[in-house]
Amino acid sequence: MQIDLVALIVDAYDPAIEFFTGVLGFDLVEDSPSLTNDGRPKRWVVVRPSGAQTGILLVRADGERQAGAVGDQAAGRVGFFLRVDDFDAAYQRMTEAGVTFVREPRTEPYGRVAVFLDIAGNRWDLLGAP
Repeated sequence: MQIDLVALIVDAYDPAIEFFTGVLGFDLVEDSPSLTNDGRPKRWVVVRPSGAQTGILLVRADGERQAGAVGDQAAGRVGFFLRVDDFDAAYQRMTEAGVTFVREPRTEPYGRVAVFLDIAGNRWDLLGAP
């Protein structure tokens, strides 16, 4: 058993794809046309870090309730964790790409960590080895 996908609500597909692939370096695994339960067009968009098994399903907000969750999926907490092999290189690359870090790098018992915002405003931990 494994977790295959985690849904991330976004305002629009294409800027989210650009953020995850162009800025974070994820792979675009799938971008297929699909339909909502009531027949309206949508897309099935999956991104994931290269070599990872678990992916992120980018879902466009549909309606007022979902729009209210964009950027607040973990109620203001860090809700996503991106582990990298070379923390300093990843931090520098992301900073140069314009990623907003809301907490500077620090060292914890579990490794190096800095908190950043994704395109929607959700908080992520960038994690590296201790």
